[in-house]
Amino acid sequence: MASQSDLLYLRTATEHAAKGMYTTTPNPRVGCLVVRDGEVLGRGYHVRPGEGHAEVNALADAGRPVVGATAYVSLEPCAFEGRTPPCAKALIEARVERVVAGMIDPHPKVSGQGMAMLRAAGILAELVELPEAQALNAGYVSRVTTGRPYVRLKTAISLDGRTGMASGESQWITGEAARADVQEWRARSCALISGSGTVMADDARLTVRDERFSVDGLIRQPLRAIADSKLQLPSSAAVLQPPGEVLIVHAGINAPTVEGVEHICLPGSGVPPKVDLAALLDELGARGCNEVLVEAGAALLGAFLAADLWDELLVYMAPKLLGSDARPLANLPLGKMNEAVQARLIDCVPVGDDLRLRLGRSGQ
Repeated sequence: MASQSDLLYLRTATEHAAKGMYTTTPNPRVGCLVVRDGEVLGRGYHVRPGEGHAEVNALADAGRPVVGATAYVSLEPCAFEGRTPPCAKALIEARVERVVAGMIDPHPKVSGQGMAMLRAAGILAELVELPEAQALNAGYVSRVTTGRPYVRLKTAISLDGRTGMASGESQWITGEAARADVQEWRARSCALISGSGTVMADDARLTVRDERFSVDGLIRQPLRAIADSKLQLPSSAAVLQPPGEVLIVHAGINAPTVEGVEHICLPGSGVPPKVDLAALLDELGARGCNEVLVEAGAALLGAFLAADLWDELLVYMAPKLLGSDARPLANLPLGKMNEAVQARLIDCVPVGDDLRLRLGRSGQ
C-alpha cells in the first residue's frame, strides 16, 4: 500500500509533468522525481517530442549515482524505442530499487510492459492510480485508445444563454479576463476547430498570443482546422495568416481555393453535404492530436452536440441579458425532455466579472 510520502512524491511528479502542458504533444505529459532516504535527488519532466523523457531528465538532474533510489513517475515508463530509448531501460541501468507510477500507459507498445520490464530486472514496480495523472493525459488516453482526440467545446454566452445579437454582433460578450483564460485552453490544445462562418464574421485569427505560454521564446500554435463545406473562406481571412498551420476541411468536390494551405475533403450527410465531424476527429487523431478545442458558432457547436462528439463543455457566462431575439448557444432542435443533452458540473470558477462553467459528459 502506498504511504503518505509516496502520494506526496507522486503528486509532485505529476505537478512537474504539467510543466509540459503546452509543448509535449503528441507525447503524453510526464514528470519524474528520484528520491532516496527522504532526499529528492533529481527532478524532470518531458518538454517536447524528440527530447529526453521525464525519467532521463530526472536522472540527469541528479548528477550523481541513484543506486537504491525510488523513481516516482506520473505515467508508466515506456518500454519501446521510439525517437528516444526506453525509459524503463534507463531506470534499470541507473539501478533504482523501486518505481512508483501514477497510471499505466495505454499505448499498445507499453500498457504494462514497462512495469513488467522493471520487475524482470528485479526492481519493485508499483502502480498507485492517481486521478490527477489521469486528468493530465485525458487527451493522450483518448487518442491511443479510441483514435480520436479529447474534445472540448467552448462558447461564451449571456445570462439568458445567448451568444450574439440577431444581427451577428458578438464581440465581446465576456470580459478581458475570460478571453485571457481562453488563451490557456488554446495553448494546451493540439488543434482548434471552427467554422468558416464564424471566422469570417469575426475575422478571427484563432492563435495563441499570450507570452505566458512561451517556452524557450516560442509559442507552440495549435493546428487550426476550419470546417468550410462550400470552400467560401477568402484567401485574405486572418485565420489563414501565420503563425501556425491551417487545415481547410470541406465537403464538396471543388478544387482547393487557397494556395499554400492544406485542404481535405470529408463529405458527410445532407444536401449540400456538410463536413463529416467524426471523420474530422479521426483525421486529427491520426495526426497525433490529443486535445481539440472547438470554438464555433451555434450551427457547428450544435452539430458536435447532436452527434455526441464531445467530452467537455466550457461555458463562459457574462452577467448580461441579450434578449429573446439574440442567437442561441447551439442549433439543437429538441422536442422532448428525454432528448436533452445531459452533463455534469466539473467546476464553476469566477473569471473576472464572468463565470466559467466546466461541464463533462454525464456518467463519466
